[in-house]
Formats: sequence, structure tokens, C-alpha cells
Amino acid sequence: MVHTLKNRGLGLAFALLAGHAQAVELYADADSKVTGNFLAVYGLFNSPKNYDGRSGGSTWREAFIKYGLSVEQNLGSLCGVYGTANLVSSGTWGDGDASGVTTGRERTTKFDEAFAGWRSGELFPVLGKDGADLSFGRQVLMLGDGFILNDDGPNLGKGVGDGQFNRGGAYYIAARHAFDKTAVLRLGGKDGVHGSLLWFKSDNPAQAMTEMAAGTLEYSAAPGTLGLTYMHGIDVDERYATDVQRQRKGMNLYSLRGAGNAGLDNAHLAFELARQDRRDSQQNAGYAEAGYTFADLPWSPDLTYRYARYSKNWDAMFSGFNRGLGTWVQGEVAGNYSGPFNTNTTVQHVGLKLKPRENLTLGALFFDYSTVSTRGQLNLDGRELDLYAEWAVNEHLIITPLLGLYKPNKDAETGGNQVGGNGTNVYSQLVVAVPF
Repeated sequence: MVHTLKNRGLGLAFALLAGHAQAVELYADADSKVTGNFLAVYGLFNSPKNYDGRSGGSTWREAFIKYGLSVEQNLGSLCGVYGTANLVSSGTWGDGDASGVTTGRERTTKFDEAFAGWRSGELFPVLGKDGADLSFGRQVLMLGDGFILNDDGPNLGKGVGDGQFNRGGAYYIAARHAFDKTAVLRLGGKDGVHGSLLWFKSDNPAQAMTEMAAGTLEYSAAPGTLGLTYMHGIDVDERYATDVQRQRKGMNLYSLRGAGNAGLDNAHLAFELARQDRRDSQQNAGYAEAGYTFADLPWSPDLTYRYARYSKNWDAMFSGFNRGLGTWVQGEVAGNYSGPFNTNTTVQHVGLKLKPRENLTLGALFFDYSTVSTRGQLNLDGRELDLYAEWAVNEHLIITPLLGLYKPNKDAETGGNQVGGNGTNVYSQLVVAVPF
């Protein structure tokens, strides 16, 4: 069984690229379009400290290539069909990652996405153009900004559970995202009142092969979007489930969320409040975030503050990267290797982004972690500062170096999990993405 603190590593900004593969148009006419999808990501990583009992630190490499086809076909003016099939080849080399979930010996090629769908076109005028969208198969599902449901990560390797959780490596750069089986009905488009019904089943052992159903109701207008979500747990695979994951069977989850600028130019605001009603307990989580872009200043500084809190036994579910570094992998060292992993913690976050050039973003991310309860739990109090750059050299090359300074209050000898003392871990990485 995988350790409960090793379920949350989901990668960085390229998780967004991987979840929405880049495309090259291969054929198009008035009613048909065929595109080729391709994305390659390669990363170099070094962590002088480990978080799984190994001393000496880790140096490793990760890579994946995603490739396939997408098809769209209009069936007259009333409706259309679409589909995508993408393979992913991935691997990890070297020592394996700093949390020990990969060993450096992972390699595999598998389908990630393989789905088909139907859009209503002008068939139902009251719902608007394409106001009904039905899809099924192997696809990525996301609600809101990924606070609860973002994808079917993480991508563990051979380092846990005698290899039975292995998905082929590429843990940090997040090679695979799609749920194994899905059926989704979206109604009402993206503006005004709209909603969705979802059923999905994971084939990820790290997610205990969870099966769930969900429904959403949202209202979107110029100031932003308000949304309600309900999720119900149908089943889990007991062979892989942690004690917390076993509670997903029969669980009811409710959330209220919002995002937008509330009519304030250059502002960005977001929040979500969620509750899990489970057989063993009721758990709660939520966040509130406010940011502002100083568009008239040089380099257009964007400053953000966020407060997030997760109760002691909150199930982090399918949370993952969505709208930028720090959501919802909170800290490149803590969020991927050490923890906290979006449970039993309060996280205060301050982020600063600068745009010295149109194709270059510089960023600084600060996180302060406070453990909610240390009774029977690791003490993962600490702080982290991440400094990074995102350089889009051209439309087919993105380079992202990052330096992470992580300082836990406790080490593995005093109630934490950092091996070799609680001094600052100076973590570094370089990730290169080639999208087409």
C-alpha cells in the first residue's frame, strides 16, 4: 500500500500542456478537421535532501512524449462528433525522485487519452450553440481550478508497493492525466447558467481505482463564475486503498466555489469551500485568494496572496496543477516530495510574477506551512521559497529553470521527514518542453 503522504506529486506548468496536447493541422475542409498531437517534456532534477529515509540526496531525469490524433466532423449544421487518441511514452532515470516513489528504472508506453464525443450544434437553441456535449472514454476531467478534481494523477513508479503502483515514471512532469472510463454530459455552454453530470473510474492504483459520480451547477457572467459541485463515491479497490481512501466509498462531497475579478480591472479573485461527509468523519477544506496585476508598472508585476486550510484527515482526492505553479502542488519541494500534500495543514502563500518580455515570465513563490494536528502525524511545519523563469523561446520550445529553498522545522529524527537534518534543502530543476 502506498504511503498516504506520497499521493500528491503532480508536476509543474507542463501538466497543463500535457493535459491539453498541442496540435498540428493535418487536414481540414468545411466539415472535417484532423490534427496531430505532439508534446515532449524532459526534466533534470537534483535534491540534496530526501524524504523517504534515504540519505545522500537524489539526482534524476524524467521524460515523456505524447503523440496521437484528434478528429472533428460536422454533421450538417445541427451537430458534430469528435474524438482523440493519444499515446504516452515515459520514463525516469538516475536515483529516482526525492520522495522515493520512483527508482529510476521506470519505462512504459500506454494510451493516455482515447475518447469520443458529440456536440449538439444548433439542435437545441435554448441551450445555445453546442449547448449539449456528450463524451465518453478515456479522458481528462477537471472541475473549477482543480482544487478537488483535476486529473487522474499521480504518476508513481517502482519505489512503493513492490512496483504494483508503477505507471511508468515521469512523476514530477506528470506524464499521464486521463481517467480510464468516463461518461460526461455538459449542458448550457460556458456562459449564464450551465452544468454537467459526470461518471468516472480511475485505473490508477495510487487513487485506489476510485469510481465516482458528480454533478455541477454554475453561473458565469463578466464579473466571474459561481459554481456548486456534488460528488458521490461509488467504489474503491481495497487492494490499493489507504485508510482515508477507503472512506471514498459512500462519501458525499459538497463544494461552493467562485473565480473572477468581481468587476475590478486587473484583479483576480478565487475561493472554494468543500466538505466531505464520510463514514468515519466529516472533513473540511477551503481557500481564499486575491491578486492584482499592476499593469501600468514596468514588467506588469502580479501579486497574489492565498490562504488554504485542510482538516486533519481531509482526502486530497484528485487535486492537481491547473492554473499555474502553486495550484495545487503547493511548493515544488513540499508539494511533490516532502509534504504537506493538501491534508492536515494550513498554507499561506504569496506569489509574485514579472513579465520583462512577452515571452519571458519571472516568478517567486513563498509558502508557509503549519500542521493542523501532529497527533499520530508527521510535523510538516516549514517554509519554502521557489524562484523560477518560464521562457517561451518560440512556439515549439519552452524552458523553465527553478530553484527551491525548503526549510522544515523538523527533520526525520525529530518528527518530520527530511533526512540529514532540518537545514535548508537547495533544490534545483530544469524542464524543457517541445509542443507542436
